[in-house]
Amino acid sequence: MIPKALIFDVDGTLAETEELHRQAFNETFAAELLPWHWDKSAYRRLLDVAGGKERIAHFLTSGPDGAERAVGRIAELHAAKTRRYTALAAVGAPLRPGVARLIRDARRAGVRLAIATTTSLPNVEALLGAALGADALALFDVVGAGDVVPAKKPAPDIYNYVLDRLALPAAACVAFEDSTNGLKAALGAGLATIVTPGIYTEGDDFPGAFAVLSDLGEPDAPYRHLAGAGGGEALVTLDALGRWRAAG
Repeated sequence: MIPKALIFDVDGTLAETEELHRQAFNETFAAELLPWHWDKSAYRRLLDVAGGKERIAHFLTSGPDGAERAVGRIAELHAAKTRRYTALAAVGAPLRPGVARLIRDARRAGVRLAIATTTSLPNVEALLGAALGADALALFDVVGAGDVVPAKKPAPDIYNYVLDRLALPAAACVAFEDSTNGLKAALGAGLATIVTPGIYTEGDDFPGAFAVLSDLGEPDAPYRHLAGAGGGEALVTLDALGRWRAAG
């Protein structure tokens, strides 16, 4: 039986946005005359901390030069970063292979759609608006984003929030993630989870994932099967999800 709902993470899952986030952080630091620049290696480590405000706070605990000018201004710095990110995302961050196709198919089949992310709502609106049109957010029955729950991933709270508002059991849904923290959050809520690693999570381990795939696949560009369900196939489709779940 096909799932009754698909629940998507955003950054790294719907689109490769982490480099836009890193750029927005660094532009904000430069504008505030803070002597910080997060290179790719540093940012990969910082992504272990979910949430932009939380990421800045964690960075400050390392005692960087200029930290005294940022203490007490984390929310302000994050708001400035969000403005820069939304401007970048509005220009267009392409959805990952298979995402738009699966969303369209789900809508046609009456399968409900939801978002469960730690990123802020303006970021979600900017990305989806650029990729799917001005009314894109209306495609999703539930949007759990930002600070709607106190504990961010890897805590399962955001997924529990979404499931509660969908009024569906976890067994009726499938989650899509790109990171270990996201996978832990989805599994903690009892969700079968497909992981499509992003540029900052390639090579990570994803214990407990229902399937690990390079992406969701397109007819002319099949996904690469990495682990779990989906071996020998080319596309993540509603029918495939139903078959894989039945077999699992």
